[in-house]
Amino acid sequence: MNTYTIKDYDRHPCFNPEAKGKYGRVHLPVAPRCNIKCNFCDRKYDCVNESRPGVTSNLLSPEQANIYMGKVLEKEPRISVAGIAGPGDPFANPENTMKTLRLIRKNYPETLLCVSSNGMGIGPYIDDLAQIEVSHVTITVCAVDPEIGKKIYSWVSDNNVIYRGIQGAQLLLERQIDAIVRLKSVGITVKINCIVIPGINDHHIEAVAAKMKELGADLFNCMAMFPNVNTLFGKIAQPDKEKIKNIQKMAEKYLPQMRHCTRCRADAAGLLDDDRTEEFRGCLSSCSTIEIPSGGSRPYVAVATIEGILINQHLGEAKSFHIWEAHKGTYRFIEEREVTVNGGGIKRWHRLAKILADCRAVLVSAIGQNPFDILMKSGIEPVEASGFIEDALPFIYEGQERSRLKGKRKSCASGGCSGSGGGCG
Repeated sequence: MNTYTIKDYDRHPCFNPEAKGKYGRVHLPVAPRCNIKCNFCDRKYDCVNESRPGVTSNLLSPEQANIYMGKVLEKEPRISVAGIAGPGDPFANPENTMKTLRLIRKNYPETLLCVSSNGMGIGPYIDDLAQIEVSHVTITVCAVDPEIGKKIYSWVSDNNVIYRGIQGAQLLLERQIDAIVRLKSVGITVKINCIVIPGINDHHIEAVAAKMKELGADLFNCMAMFPNVNTLFGKIAQPDKEKIKNIQKMAEKYLPQMRHCTRCRADAAGLLDDDRTEEFRGCLSSCSTIEIPSGGSRPYVAVATIEGILINQHLGEAKSFHIWEAHKGTYRFIEEREVTVNGGGIKRWHRLAKILADCRAVLVSAIGQNPFDILMKSGIEPVEASGFIEDALPFIYEGQERSRLKGKRKSCASGGCSGSGGGCG
């Protein structure tokens, strides 16, 4: 088995109870849609008085989440984990999720990346998650018997087709099992959340724990259902602490138990022992209003290239950029744009952002941290890539996964870098 990811329990407060007073997490609410309907779930975006999964005060775009992450770390440097946990499912919103994870990995390379999913749509993205070193994934599994699952889920959605009853429960379970096996095959640490619902699945938790052990899961979290009045299960009483304690003791025969879960919101921030979600609410709201220029007002893509065929220059080496646009189902070269921006520190990159102000992205073989930050905040997405220009452009214009563009990673301005390293810092 190849291990592609960072496997680090020590700094993840949800996976390591000893870390909960030392390290924190921030949840980035970039995933509003969901692909299943649970009978206990009521996703309200603006309910500030509730602390439960599925709730957030504001939604962020990936670019806004990147900015918010920086502001949170300025105020709380003990944050070690950036997670995406909704308010819907991350993989009902795969473009937002994957773009956010890539931005955080690029800008904050020491941060652990974590996602929490129902498992329905994660499958196609598992290799990409491993490539960008997402180290921890939580899958919520409430039943391993479709006869019980059909009582929990009203429907599941797959490629815009709705499945209900036993058919929906069976499809979801198949996807969850496949996801857990594949996540473990690429070395990702997997926690299972299991919502305990009295009278529905509380007698079934042992079977879930046993199956999850068989699949290779690392940690098991029995979560008491939070009764929401506007749901089908709204009148079912929340299981008491003693009941959960007994279920955990039983499930511990199969897997280690998470006993310190705080049922975090989709916009949670801070340490589990020192939650600062309310304190950061104003910052979250402010970041959600930052205007990120849309692709419509930026029709072009800039390319750092020596001969006009390949993406083969570092940002700091380029004296000019080739400008391309989408045209009648294909792509065409528009102009070569000179950039006289040598020297001048970070002012250089601000001037470059102005020169490329009509570009939605710039394709480069490598880029340093300072220009990456400045271009992103100016609404220009820096994309590290290799190969032919015309092969890369569909990834930008059609929203395809950027990770497939990148060749073997070379550290900019280091001994492994093929460029001069004189101008990317």
